[in-house]
Amino acid sequence: MKPFRFGIDIDGTVTCPTSLLPHINKAYNINLVLDDIKEYDLTSAFDVDKKAFFEWYRSVEEEIYDVSPPQDFAKKVLENWNQQYELFYISARPETVLNTTKNWFLREEIPFDHIDLIGSHYKIEAAKKHGVHAFFEDKHDNAVDIHEELDIPVILFDTPYNRKPIPEGVKRVTNWQEANEWIEKLFPIT
Repeated sequence: MKPFRFGIDIDGTVTCPTSLLPHINKAYNINLVLDDIKEYDLTSAFDVDKKAFFEWYRSVEEEIYDVSPPQDFAKKVLENWNQQYELFYISARPETVLNTTKNWFLREEIPFDHIDLIGSHYKIEAAKKHGVHAFFEDKHDNAVDIHEELDIPVILFDTPYNRKPIPEGVKRVTNWQEANEWIEKLFPIT
């Protein structure tokens, strides 16, 4: 048995935070870039009816998840971690896209021990249930709430939409190499 288990968000953490933008730009004939996204709620970045956007997103989300590129170095770091840590992916994706999600991990050759699609951004109960020792996230309030509720370190992948202040137990990183440096300090394998 591996000594530590990590809870890892998928979208914007394992996948590039820009994954949605080409799809949004094409569907709405706009030209958003990541720096335009200042809030996690994408609809605040352009003029769109929230309900219509949600309906559009639900109709294309499986396709988006299927073609989302992984972040640079995610595969390499996660392959290395897989030798020493359990990798539990906990995502707000709905369970209806579980096959697409698993197929993406297999195709991209990104290791996993478990994938839990909870259909909600509230990940505390899933993180508790799985007994994770650290969490990796891109959503600011999730990172803070998980850290404060579970008293575990959380690695927050920096984006323009999550730059509010963070408590000491949340570590902001810009890439998977920096995340790896924190893990080597926090969870050394002897």
